[in-house]
Formats: sequence, C-alpha cells, structure tokens
Amino acid sequence: MDKKVHEIYCNSCGKKIETTDNNKREDYLSIKKEWGYFSKKDGEIHSIFLCESCYDIWTKQFKLPVKVEEQTELL
Repeated sequence: MDKKVHEIYCNSCGKKIETTDNNKREDYLSIKKEWGYFSKKDGEIHSIFLCESCYDIWTKQFKLPVKVEEQTELL
C-alpha cells in the first residue's frame, strides 16, 4: 500500500516538513485567518505554517508570554 506524502514548508525559514497520510513526522504550527470587515485585508484568507524552531524564535519576541498549560492525557 503506497502512502501519499504531503509536503509542507515553514513560511519563515523555508524548511520542508514532511507528513505522510496526515501523520506528522515533525510537529508545526498551522494558522489560517479569514480577515473581516474591520481590516484592510477584508475578504482575504491567509494561511501560514511555522516549524517548531521558528515558532520559538517568533514567540520570544512577544511583549506578553504565550500561555502554556501542561496536558495530562496524551493521545
């Protein structure tokens, strides 16, 4: 049985993040934003992917830290 390979690239560093049949070999952040009436991007849909390294670099620049909660039950 052949597995379909999906290629995802980090928008920040360009690194290839390979997944197979919806199974992540490496985790990443996916953001999809549908802009609305009160923005200059009304009607646009933006999608980005960030590898874990770029996510760490990005969030270190925040004035307020990211809220982190420990998950007690992992699936």
